[in-house]
Amino acid sequence: MLPPPPGTFVDREELIQHVGDFAVSQGYVVTIKQSKRDRVVVLGCDRGGVYRNRRKPVDESIAENSRNRKTGSRLTNCPFEALGKKEDGLWILSIKNGTHNHEPLKDISEHPSARRFSESEVFLIKEMTEAGLKPRQILKRLRQSNPELLSTPKHVYNVKAKLRQGNVTVRNFKSLRPQKSAVRNNYQSVVEPSWRQRNPPRVPNLIGGRFVDSQSFASIDVINPATLLVVSQVPSTTNGEYRAAVFAAKRAFPSWRSTPVAIRQRTMFKFQELIRRDMDKLAMNITTEHGKTLKDAYNEVLCGLEVVEHACGLATLQIGEFISNVSNGVDSYSIREPLGVCAGICSFDFPAMIPLWMFPIAVTCGNTFILKPSEKDPGAAVMLSELAVEAGLPCGVLNIVHGTNDIVNAICDDEDIKAISFVGPNAAGAYVYARASAKGKRIQSNTGAKNHAVVMPDASVDATLTALVAAGFGGAGQKCMALSTVVFVGGLTPWEDKLVERAKALRVTAGTEPDADLGPVISKQAKERIHRLIQAGFESGAKLLLDGRNIMVPGYEHGNFIGATILSDVTDNMECYKEEIFGPVLLCMQADNIDEAINIVNRNKYCNGASILTTSGVAARKFQTEVEVGQVGINVPISVVPPFSSFTSSKSSFAGDLNFDGKAGIQFYTQVKTVTQQWKDLLSNDLTSLQFPCSNSDEASMQLPSS
Repeated sequence: MLPPPPGTFVDREELIQHVGDFAVSQGYVVTIKQSKRDRVVVLGCDRGGVYRNRRKPVDESIAENSRNRKTGSRLTNCPFEALGKKEDGLWILSIKNGTHNHEPLKDISEHPSARRFSESEVFLIKEMTEAGLKPRQILKRLRQSNPELLSTPKHVYNVKAKLRQGNVTVRNFKSLRPQKSAVRNNYQSVVEPSWRQRNPPRVPNLIGGRFVDSQSFASIDVINPATLLVVSQVPSTTNGEYRAAVFAAKRAFPSWRSTPVAIRQRTMFKFQELIRRDMDKLAMNITTEHGKTLKDAYNEVLCGLEVVEHACGLATLQIGEFISNVSNGVDSYSIREPLGVCAGICSFDFPAMIPLWMFPIAVTCGNTFILKPSEKDPGAAVMLSELAVEAGLPCGVLNIVHGTNDIVNAICDDEDIKAISFVGPNAAGAYVYARASAKGKRIQSNTGAKNHAVVMPDASVDATLTALVAAGFGGAGQKCMALSTVVFVGGLTPWEDKLVERAKALRVTAGTEPDADLGPVISKQAKERIHRLIQAGFESGAKLLLDGRNIMVPGYEHGNFIGATILSDVTDNMECYKEEIFGPVLLCMQADNIDEAINIVNRNKYCNGASILTTSGVAARKFQTEVEVGQVGINVPISVVPPFSSFTSSKSSFAGDLNFDGKAGIQFYTQVKTVTQQWKDLLSNDLTSLQFPCSNSDEASMQLPSS
């Protein structure tokens, strides 16, 4: 029997669970031999009442009727011993003696501890005894709530005997009761976790398959932007807890990478089924924490769900290449292997979709993952991780840590993390890319955006106006693919009044209201920044066609609301154009022809996407060919690609070599290994076997000197 691997754990219970789980898998049961709850715990092996009989040697000269006498009978102790000790806030497991002096149990249910009653069952026995029930009757009732109970009437009788002696603590057995199921994280259905009991609730970390409340005293309030009420609190994860999460991911990697890809896919199938089941809960949480309307929240979850569905078919996309007989009797092939521990750092604009961009692809490829959600709206990420655990994702494969700069720095610097996915502001993305790449990590950093739409004079009026308003103001403009700038070729005059009219018709209110079109922005600071950029544009000479800064929403007077805002006569030297506004503000520019419009787009440093609205195929083709952006839309306001096609950005909007989703996403989370093999009988004097294998090896062998 093998001893459990040593390691670091967040708390005492996790350490004991780790040793207990491993023990059951090896055929033995753990005993708590000694325990000082906040300092140390010593774990041993419970032989389960197996006795060794010793008999005196028999003298054959003694009369026939003499009998063998038993001189002693004692419990045989097993030398196995594991020590858990608390150091610097974490529990360290070490193995003092990893050997056993007995064979493992073939059926763990045969161990006496499997027949022991739980503490609640003991009290039920006490109550039923006082009511006059017999042992068999008591056992029958206990099995109604616990059909797998292995205890017998004799065990009930023994408990009753101890109860008569006044011993009501008969359940104080030190053996950890073995479980039939290998999954032992269903404690949530029995005990309400501490982080849920708080008011407001404190968002937990997910470390090693367990949702645990951080030991940190520092926390950040998650604010409902429509009401400014505190929804929950996000802990500033301690360094020890972060290290425990990385250790859990590192520990889970060898077994997870060895799990057949078909099984990993089945986990994703179950995961997408659970997401569909809890769609309403996820959308409501997003609206509560982010502020976007419920309709936008549903669409976000659906977009993220497409990535999970894409991950369900990842096996065929990881198939390598095989070339037979590259040299005489030599074959060469390539395989894709996971990297190890990967990490994701998320922005607030898509609290469900961005995590789903990252970890489903990563873990289905065989990696383990550390996810840091945005501290502004972490609830959806935690809910998704709960669903992933419920779907069967093994302990440690997905971990969640919360925090701000310290955690980001720790992820960038950690040698155990091989790759990082980042979505967020431009300055933060540049920082993460520089710091992480300096440590030799793979990095994909999706950052700032300034998406343009070029409107040609021949564009369909109604369709164009609908597209501009939806793409410019949806999600309160807080999208990396939001349409922030419109270039009207031939002038704005024919469009101006109708555009303002459509924007004015949008109803601004809390996202939970059934007829909401435009919700609040994420925070008071974001609202102030948007106000400042609008004012800066006006003072620089832009015309304020529609001002949404002073809007009042009945019932939500304190919310972070900004109405639809339209600035015209914007030029490329204005601060409102050069900076990413990330709010419900539409900037209108003008160009004399399509060449000038394309030049405006190409001069901007942000290049996520650009679209053209026209009925001219010639103009559309010219735009497609000459515009310098990652994603091009033709008669669609936002070019959003499905997950089997990579999300592409360029210039300052992206840093890295491989993009999100699609084949590029799989390439990012895997590395190629090339194998060259030879299976043939070789003569002892065959010198060609010592050569570098190549297609010309036969020709080269002809020139070797003969023996």
